[in-house]
Amino acid sequence: MKTYNTSEEIFYKLFNYVKSNCFIYCYLLNMKVTFNTLIMLLVISPCLVNGQQGHLSMFQNLVNKTWVAEGQWENNGPKFKQEITFSFDLENTLVIVDSKGFINPEQTLYGHRNHGVRQFDASANTMRFWEFDVFGNVTQGTVLSEGKNILYNYTYGGAVLTDMWEYVDDKTYNFKVGTYKDGKWEKMYLNTMFKVKE
Repeated sequence: MKTYNTSEEIFYKLFNYVKSNCFIYCYLLNMKVTFNTLIMLLVISPCLVNGQQGHLSMFQNLVNKTWVAEGQWENNGPKFKQEITFSFDLENTLVIVDSKGFINPEQTLYGHRNHGVRQFDASANTMRFWEFDVFGNVTQGTVLSEGKNILYNYTYGGAVLTDMWEYVDDKTYNFKVGTYKDGKWEKMYLNTMFKVKE
C-alpha cells in the first residue's frame, strides 16, 4: 500500500476520489478549494446520500433482482403466479416494481400485470405505495417494516388487508396476504413464497 508523505499528495489523492461524486466535484469547481473544505465534504457527503436513501433501505435486498412465486388463494381459489422486479429510480428516491401475472380472469394469459411505485412521503413521514394494474385499478396504501419484514397495508373491497414479505434469507421471502393486527394474522387468504429467479 502506498503511503503519502506530504499534504499535497494527500490532497490530490482525496481530490481524485471526490471527482467520482458529481455533486461534490461541481461544488469544488465553483469555489476556492482548501484542504479543510475537501475533508469536510468527504465527511458529510455520505450523510447526504444516506439521508435520501435511508427511507427506502427496507427494499435494498429486493432491488435489482427478479422474484418469482406460485400458489393458490384460499378455499381452492384461483391460482397465484407472479414474477416481480424491483429497481430504484429518480436518484434513488423511488422504488419501481414491475410485475408479471395473469392478465385475464380465465388465467390463460400471462404478461405485464402491475406497475408499482414506492415513495417516502416526507410531509406525512410515511412510506406510501401505488399499484396500477392492467384492469384499470389502482391499489394504494402504506408500507412498514418489522425488522427485515415488509408490510403493505391497504383497503381492498372494503376490507383492510396486509401483504407481508416475511424475510427468510437474502433469496427467499414468505409472502402472506390477509388481515394482520397487533402482530398476528386474524385471517390469511394467501400463503406462498417468493424466491430469486436464477
